[in-house]
Amino acid sequence: MSRRVLVAPAPLREIEHTYGPILRAAGYTIEYPPRHLPGSEKQMTEPELLVHLPGCVASLAGSEPYTRAVIAKAAEAGLKVIARAGVGYDAVDLQAATDHGVAVCYAPGTNQEAVAEHAFMLMLALTRKLREQDTEIRQGLWPRRAVGNLRGTTLGIVGLGRIGKAVAQRAVPFGLKVLATEILPDEAFAAAHNVTFVPIEELLARADVITLHVPKTPLTKNLINRDTIALMKPTAFVLNTARGGLVHEQDLYEALVAKRIAGAGLDVYEVEPPGTNLLFSLDNVLLTAHTAGVDKQSRLDMARVPAHAIVKLLAGEWPADWVVNPQVKEAFFAR
Repeated sequence: MSRRVLVAPAPLREIEHTYGPILRAAGYTIEYPPRHLPGSEKQMTEPELLVHLPGCVASLAGSEPYTRAVIAKAAEAGLKVIARAGVGYDAVDLQAATDHGVAVCYAPGTNQEAVAEHAFMLMLALTRKLREQDTEIRQGLWPRRAVGNLRGTTLGIVGLGRIGKAVAQRAVPFGLKVLATEILPDEAFAAAHNVTFVPIEELLARADVITLHVPKTPLTKNLINRDTIALMKPTAFVLNTARGGLVHEQDLYEALVAKRIAGAGLDVYEVEPPGTNLLFSLDNVLLTAHTAGVDKQSRLDMARVPAHAIVKLLAGEWPADWVVNPQVKEAFFAR
């Protein structure tokens, strides 16, 4: 069996002290993809993975595309584990991995605090008109006028999983009323944190701030669209720190231009990196570069967990809480 592990995301090189000792202590060698520019953060492409992944027993993965072609070629050459340094695995063809006996892991419980902080940053900045004040002061103006407030308003959380719960916990000291919609409601948590479960249509109609914390699935794709926006207050703000594709960007653009809602805070986009986007021309939108879940502490945690997952799986253990395609178990151990 190969002892080589590809560490695909370029930024992880800076924190090798987090995962490197874990892998090396278990007898694995680390490989980094060659880069044209030192320090480049360019994401690996499918052709690059097709060249550099075969011959590796595992990948400590980022958001590079693990397509069926990539997985098939790498699995034939000995790939057994794709361990994502994060909580999303949209870029991995799970069915292809399962078909080829490759276990796919993620790092749950490592970045919910970071995303919750980011969501509150966007809420506060939008409500208190941070961008407008900063811009006008730099222009020599003095925009000393009343701004909005969070306390006493209603927060609508779409998805009360790990991240949604972290947001709800922060809502208490801010004096927010909290509504939530969730397919698997945790009634005990809701009772302890004054969260009221309501249907999504009611949440959209009542909330002053709507924040999305659900995965992208066929059910949630374009969840925020022309019809759902029509249910919202004209003073409402929409935040997406979850996944690109939950928001229909053209519909959101038209609603913001027409002032059907007050503003939006976006950390994720339908296409990433997004290049040109009509939303970027609007002054009632705050934009960040898919950084909500990647603060300094969460980055360390998200790198450590997949390294442990790789070591455990290849040592014959089964870290069930980290494996996202459990149906591969028999085929994985048979290889």
